[in-house]
Amino acid sequence: MTGPRLPDGFAVQVDRRVRVLGEGAALLGGSPTRLLRLAPAAQTMLRGGRLEVCDAQSAQLARTLLDATVAHPRPATGPSHRDVTVVIPVRDNVSGVQRLIRSLRGMCVIVVDDGSAVPIRMQDFDGPPCEVRVLRHAQSRGPAAARNTGLAACTTELIAFLDSDVVPRRGWLEALLGHFCDPAIAMVAPRIVALHEPDNLVARYEAVRSSLDLGQREAPVVPFGQVSYVPSAAIICRRSSLLEVGGFDETLESGEDVDLCWRFIEAGDRLRYEPIALVGHDHRTDLRDWFLRKAFYGSSAAPLSVRHPGKTAPLVISGWTLLVWVLLAMGSGFGYLASTAVAVLTGRRIAKSLSSVDTEPREVAAVAAHGLWAAALQLASAICRHYWPVALLAAVLFKRCRQVVLVAAVVDGVVDWATRHANAEDDSHRVGLLGYLLLKRLDDIAYGLGLWTGVVRERHLGALKPQIRT
Repeated sequence: MTGPRLPDGFAVQVDRRVRVLGEGAALLGGSPTRLLRLAPAAQTMLRGGRLEVCDAQSAQLARTLLDATVAHPRPATGPSHRDVTVVIPVRDNVSGVQRLIRSLRGMCVIVVDDGSAVPIRMQDFDGPPCEVRVLRHAQSRGPAAARNTGLAACTTELIAFLDSDVVPRRGWLEALLGHFCDPAIAMVAPRIVALHEPDNLVARYEAVRSSLDLGQREAPVVPFGQVSYVPSAAIICRRSSLLEVGGFDETLESGEDVDLCWRFIEAGDRLRYEPIALVGHDHRTDLRDWFLRKAFYGSSAAPLSVRHPGKTAPLVISGWTLLVWVLLAMGSGFGYLASTAVAVLTGRRIAKSLSSVDTEPREVAAVAAHGLWAAALQLASAICRHYWPVALLAAVLFKRCRQVVLVAAVVDGVVDWATRHANAEDDSHRVGLLGYLLLKRLDDIAYGLGLWTGVVRERHLGALKPQIRT
């Protein structure tokens, strides 16, 4: 693992969920999960799970830990807000832009009017608390093109792209800028939360399960990881890196943010998700608009699969683990016996991979159990979200499939409900279990409709193809 040298004073902290094995000889965790063996010198530098860069050796170890996704950055300082230009793409939402600009006191702002019916003018921002320029597309060309127009007009090294329906909360910029101390970082994104207090069932659901809210845990942005992309509603990019990858893809109707993230990664850049920084978003809470937006998100999977083969796989699972759950789903005595045998073999394979590290049998069992449970949740989610038309047809035709689909739908919904509500900010963001299950299934159906529509339009089944790992 290589990358530009981290500066002295830059620190990293091992993720609290990473398992320390063999009294510090190895780290097990990250996203995706991996085993990282540490040399004696590395163990000495990493006492207490924290490492501060002070020389070339510690800089290389810090980079390795970051790239292995087992540690998170703790930068000491960051660039100034004077190094940032804010670009706001907008169409027919002047009130949203005015609201946003009031929160950007002292910053340089470029508003790109993407063919609004009533053109946005400088007079709309009388006495703004920051410097504002307005650029205009005579006809709408889409948000990607509007962002590229803003990019071309920027001269600062950092560019913050903010949509007109967001409002950053206090301290958001400082929390993000520190990450750019790492010269390998090309993009950092905040956590996007609800802008308003929820006033109906859909709003409460969105407050805990918005597609834009990627959760409370900081993470690197990597395909198949805990955070595989970040939405472009609020991001900060390094201008030079953005120019090197060609900016946003203007040919994509949706998913241009996912495409940009993956092009950055393919170019060797690093991306971070920083949930300490919060940006409020004006969620769609009308049921019809909400359903159509979820379908719109799903329609991006097929064109993304064409551009990035394999990265849109709806299911990434070990072949052995998949076999365990398929045998269990058979519901017969033979299936139960065979699944137990395969689970034991899987445990032995895990134990063999850990043989060079001093581990106890309970640690091996815990790793195997966690893998099986995570795979079960992946399968349930895929059945209900990506493959629901096939699952529904199978349930109608076959009684055994009916039971499997029902169990998957209930388990997926209940676990998701419990997980999301454990992180709910307050009681006003809570949704009853039955209401949540109903909206979760509607959410999955909408996304699936968009996905299958996109597949038919693109005639590309890669967006539906699971990835089986040996």
